[in-house]
Amino acid sequence: MDVALREVRTGDLDVFFTLMQDPEAGRMAAFTAEDPGDRARFDAHWERILRTDDVNRTVLVDGAVAGHAAVYGPPGEREVTYWIDRAHWGRGVATAALRALLLLVPERPLHARAAADNAGSLRVLAKCGFTVTGRDSGYAHARGEETEELLLRLDG
Repeated sequence: MDVALREVRTGDLDVFFTLMQDPEAGRMAAFTAEDPGDRARFDAHWERILRTDDVNRTVLVDGAVAGHAAVYGPPGEREVTYWIDRAHWGRGVATAALRALLLLVPERPLHARAAADNAGSLRVLAKCGFTVTGRDSGYAHARGEETEELLLRLDG
């Protein structure tokens, strides 16, 4: 299995939108768009973020789009995020994609957040050197309830 990152292309957005329609993946991610089925809002969101200096990449598995990964935010507060097709969960794709992203963005510290019960994502972040620095909670649209999340940090 070959995992690679490349620049986001317009055609990738259709795949990203489809991936966000998976209710199990949304529940695991927890902190999603208010209405992941709103294509106009999704397109406007991606149009905005692709105009920034943030690092956004498409995740490829054996040449096929399998998700996306990004580093965003102001210096000193930059955060990582990723979304991987559920068909690839448990196969090391998220870990490989995040490791590749961290090579592209050498600045530190970097931050991350994950729902406290999202064991898979917490494992990925730990494998990539992130450590838990705190806890927070917020309203998770995909769950329709307040959800605890862990705050993580990657230093030098």
